[in-house]
Amino acid sequence: MAVKFRDYYEVLGVPRTATPDDIKRAYRQLARKHHPDLQPAAERTRAAERFKEINEAYEVLSDPDKRGKYDALGANWKTGMDFTPPGGEAGYARASEWDDLGDFSDFFASIFGRATGRTSRGVRIAIPGSDIEAELPVTLEELLHSARRRITLNGNRSLEVEIPRGARAGTVLRLAGQGEPGVNGGPPGDVYLRLRLVPHPRYRVAGDDLEIDLSLWPWQVVLGADVRIETPDGPVTLTVPPGTQSGRRLRLRGRGLPRPDGSRGDLYAVARIVVPERPSPAERDAYETLKQRATVPADRPAGG
Repeated sequence: MAVKFRDYYEVLGVPRTATPDDIKRAYRQLARKHHPDLQPAAERTRAAERFKEINEAYEVLSDPDKRGKYDALGANWKTGMDFTPPGGEAGYARASEWDDLGDFSDFFASIFGRATGRTSRGVRIAIPGSDIEAELPVTLEELLHSARRRITLNGNRSLEVEIPRGARAGTVLRLAGQGEPGVNGGPPGDVYLRLRLVPHPRYRVAGDDLEIDLSLWPWQVVLGADVRIETPDGPVTLTVPPGTQSGRRLRLRGRGLPRPDGSRGDLYAVARIVVPERPSPAERDAYETLKQRATVPADRPAGG
């Protein structure tokens, strides 16, 4: 006997590559939305059917063994196609012998045999609470030093959050069990915080590295110089090589952002040549002398 194939991924609205967390999150949202106890009386029958499908899909996709068995049926199957279980009619009959399949579909029964759970007719079912997703602004200093923060959710609930080593802008932190309460005694949802980096007045972030502008006088880039520079770990002396061009990146190893493995990125000082806005008479004389004595390479026109 053939039974209709059910695309459990489509039921939950997730791709076949979905992670366990993706599946869990989708289930929680759909279960709350379609739970019969939360619907108007006129909608409960239809909601119960949808709720049954959602639970059946989650029953399979949340269990690694069942998901593997289901995936083995073939990624190209489409909703509505017929499937004949192993052993044909006999296989289906054996699956149908169980008396506690509850409201699970014939397809579920034919593939997985005895159901491990029940949906319910008239029984209050506990379902998990909804997840909470929010953005958490963080400073560069917090990324550098694995800080702890206290945040407030829903205006009255206070939680402590640890910014882990190696966190970056876009990192999502999960606070298990800190989301919305469940229905009918179900477990609470989770809190997901996406980190947003607040711009720093001095440093720019480039992956694991930091950048800082280094203002240099013309004579410093021509002759070379030792300059004092601020780093996240305190001031250091940086050697500027003679002939440094504007835009050159001078590296300070291990002064960047921390990585999960304990190492750190680098800090790059970007050379920016500045000139005196109001040169003194002596400075003007020096520049006039330089102008008279300077030679322009033959392959570069004056002013180019």
